[in-house]
Amino acid sequence: MSGLRVVPTWRHGRERLYVCLTDGRNIAWYDREASRVSLLSEDRRQDVLDALGPFLTGAVEIGPPPVPTPAELARLSLHPDDDLAPNRPGEALQIALDRDPGPAHRLRPDPRRRALTAEQAVGEALDRLDGAGWHALHSVPLPGGDRVHHLVIGPGGLFAVHTLYARRQRVTVADPMVALGRREPRPVLRRVRADAARASYALTAEVHPVLALVQPADVTVTAPLREARIVTDTDVEGLARLGGVLKPADVEALHAMARDRQTWVRV
Repeated sequence: MSGLRVVPTWRHGRERLYVCLTDGRNIAWYDREASRVSLLSEDRRQDVLDALGPFLTGAVEIGPPPVPTPAELARLSLHPDDDLAPNRPGEALQIALDRDPGPAHRLRPDPRRRALTAEQAVGEALDRLDGAGWHALHSVPLPGGDRVHHLVIGPGGLFAVHTLYARRQRVTVADPMVALGRREPRPVLRRVRADAARASYALTAEVHPVLALVQPADVTVTAPLREARIVTDTDVEGLARLGGVLKPADVEALHAMARDRQTWVRV
């Protein structure tokens, strides 16, 4: 018996199988999408292949891990507390609800939970774009307590996505005002553009504002929008059809910059 364990992980729609020693240290991993087994120790090559045998499909490349790109080196140098990539969709709201869940019995649902539902729905859809060369960051903190709900970086450019829970409600957009049902309109698009402008300043690159409506009954836009787009949670993945703006190396470099918390401290 080799004593090796195979531990599967799944993040941003991509599966990786880690081969671990009994003390938990990784000595290899298998990337299904790349069809590659990366070995940290050539001495355990056959043991690793035996452990991965039931999981390997088709021809695979075997060898040491690829040399990291400059963007990957920048990521590896990040302190874990400064790396925003592990943030879950709605991370800030989940932390707030854990700290202060509110009364057990409420006459009305906690609006934070509806907002969290919206961010999770949109965030999970954006995470599925990873295989198409896109990266999504969630709950990007801004000074003053604000945050960008989702920042998406890919071949089609950069997008700051603000989510709004609108389940079974008619949404009327009269730029910059957005009204849900019979509620008073609010200048939501002003906030969406402000977030995108701050992100553009931090990254020194154009960031496009997007408002993502979650489960609306109907959406009416009364006039052409100025430098913003509106999508629903069911068509937010359409961003993946955009392209021709950024090269893969530019996407990786911008993602490495954006995931660093220190990038956002002066915006």
